[in-house]
Amino acid sequence: MSVDQDFSGTTAVRDAHRFDEAALANWMRANVAGYAGPLTVAQFKGGQSNPTYKLQTPNRDYVLRRKPPGALLAGAHAVEREARVQQALGAQGFPVARVHGLCTDDAVIGTWFYVMDCVEGRIFWDVTLPEIERAQRPAYFDAMVGTIAQLHAVDVQAAGLADYGKPGNYFQRQIGRWSKQYLGDLEAAGRDEHLDRLIEWLPAHIPPGDETSVVHGDFRIDNMIFHPTEPRVLAVLDWELSTLGHPLADFAYHLMMYRLPKMHLASLAGVDLAALNLPSEADYVAEYCRRSGRDGIAHLDFYLAFNMFRLAAIFHGIKARVVRGTAASARAQDTVRALPEVARCGWAQTRGAAV
Repeated sequence: MSVDQDFSGTTAVRDAHRFDEAALANWMRANVAGYAGPLTVAQFKGGQSNPTYKLQTPNRDYVLRRKPPGALLAGAHAVEREARVQQALGAQGFPVARVHGLCTDDAVIGTWFYVMDCVEGRIFWDVTLPEIERAQRPAYFDAMVGTIAQLHAVDVQAAGLADYGKPGNYFQRQIGRWSKQYLGDLEAAGRDEHLDRLIEWLPAHIPPGDETSVVHGDFRIDNMIFHPTEPRVLAVLDWELSTLGHPLADFAYHLMMYRLPKMHLASLAGVDLAALNLPSEADYVAEYCRRSGRDGIAHLDFYLAFNMFRLAAIFHGIKARVVRGTAASARAQDTVRALPEVARCGWAQTRGAAV
């Protein structure tokens, strides 16, 4: 994905996401140490499912994340989980925005929300890093891989996150979850031959052994804020999909950038990595293994096939919403067009993933 004005920066608060700003200011005065108004509110353009706002004051800026208004699926848009995991990880020295407070009183702005620091830095939408000088690009990839290895090394007991998800059987549970969603949307979105094959193949090829760590669930370059001038991650964003899971599933999701077709996704497939001075997939995997104390990653193609299946199943759900008329944006249409190729790419990984 290249730098995109549809995602970058802020805009006026959308009509559907407006709230009582005076009520928020009162809550901030009572709950955020050092807060002093007046308060100005803008909305970030990015397509977060949890509406996200920039709160500006004369002395400092904050970010607010809230549940969207209206009827919600049980367990969805759990901003309280986002606030909790960021507070816990921050206490362990992991780079996240500092959380100032969580509000679980719908009476304040209409839905639950939390307020955190506004971290100033750079967000890159294009993983080839055209904005960065060629010689410096490897350092940014090193920062990314170091950050995800640091996340997977967090002691969940010490962080107070032992109950943040279900430990064990991660792949079995996830394959079942996304298969159920796919099958439930067939009437609206139809079948995809490669998803059908993956639903049959994946449960029979889950690798032996199990591990549990905190997983981000959507670890991409555009979910990180980098230092304004240095190759250093200041904060990892968007913890909506985080849970306890298998660290190699989380890393393989991140690694998909090397194999996914370009389309509208951040991808390195077909890119001349040497010409751009970017690390090869093998070198990137080796660096993750070095930092996480692993002697290589057996069954890597399974982990990649699983993640492409998961991503394609998510896209299939979006297709169903488009057909039903509940997700008719141009972005949703782009996602629907990407579905067959992502599913095909997922099935292609299975050629080298037999257990």
